[in-house]
Amino acid sequence: MARTVFCTFLGKEAPGLEEVPYPGELGQRIYDNISAEAWQGWLERLVMIVNEDQLNTAEPRALEAVEAHLLGYLFKEGDMGQAPQGFH
Repeated sequence: MARTVFCTFLGKEAPGLEEVPYPGELGQRIYDNISAEAWQGWLERLVMIVNEDQLNTAEPRALEAVEAHLLGYLFKEGDMGQAPQGFH
């Protein structure tokens, strides 16, 4: 039986992730509060962000930007999280 979570992104109970998807406390927060469906949406948004902003994820500043987008997208925190200009 799949585990379920109350997904704060979707606003409803949904199948949860099978494992913690990100390191540290943020990863645990995602695991506890974000559904597999919402996480998949984030991964699709992440590809768009990396490509459009031409981020090199080996650079610490790029990883900071990714995390800011992640918090904005999944938890509506901060002013990031919107799709790059021209995308929905």
